[in-house]
Amino acid sequence: MPIKILHANPRPAGSYAEALERAAALRARDTDEVHPLGQTALMVHGRRTERAIVFFHGYTNSPAQFRKLGEALYERGYNVLIPRLPHHGLKDRLTADHALLTAGELTALADEAVDIALGLGEQVAVAGLSMGGVMAAWVAQERPEPVRVVLIAPGLGVRPLPRWLTRAATHMMLRMPNIFLWWDPALKDKAPGSPSTYPRYSTHAVGQMLSLSASVAARARKVAPAARSIVVVTNANDKSVDNGAAHEQVALWRARGGNVEAYQFPAELGLPHDLIDPAQANGRIDVVYPVLIERITGGH
Repeated sequence: MPIKILHANPRPAGSYAEALERAAALRARDTDEVHPLGQTALMVHGRRTERAIVFFHGYTNSPAQFRKLGEALYERGYNVLIPRLPHHGLKDRLTADHALLTAGELTALADEAVDIALGLGEQVAVAGLSMGGVMAAWVAQERPEPVRVVLIAPGLGVRPLPRWLTRAATHMMLRMPNIFLWWDPALKDKAPGSPSTYPRYSTHAVGQMLSLSASVAARARKVAPAARSIVVVTNANDKSVDNGAAHEQVALWRARGGNVEAYQFPAELGLPHDLIDPAQANGRIDVVYPVLIERITGGH
């Protein structure tokens, strides 16, 4: 199965006013079916600031996942945009809608969010977790405007799927009928979680995420990443994503001359895959947030 390369289609906002208009159009997609916590979040200072940031949330989660971290950056003077991923954040937690997700939808949203952020700030940073981390990887490969792109526990590969089997498994997930699986097979829909998150995942959606990962890797084998600075953050205790795939992506970018920093949270911390959500069991935002803020801001 040939790898489909997904290229950027940039249309940067030409002003702060245009950025607000386009952000309003993005937020207008949040219909009555979207939970209030699942809506696109925008935190602005009423003017174009020196720095702006885009956060991409994880698969089956919502913008609420990044709200507290977004507020921390807002307090540091950033304008902040946290877009809702397509088919996410709906009030119906058992919706089948996210099985319709495509890699093209993810890249279209990533393009639009970066375009908006370019009107919100003189310098733009991008960060994402898990599936959002794959979107951030695509931005790092395709968009030259961000001064920094931070991948957090990126879903470039998934566990326990062996890396050598990923391409064939991706093909199968995309071609076979969709299957919904529970994040917690014991508790199923009774598992604790935000009302703007989903308790099950779609094999089709995971296949689309891995297909986007393959597109990024294929491009990285041929051309240098476009972003000026990239940080890849992994979690040695991660039970959901394949850190080896992230390390391979770092090596591909460095081989092409990319400016890439790698950081890994030690296994002893016992951190969950979702490092971001303050409500996450076993989460340690007191440890995680300072590390991420340092790498997002570069100490500024």
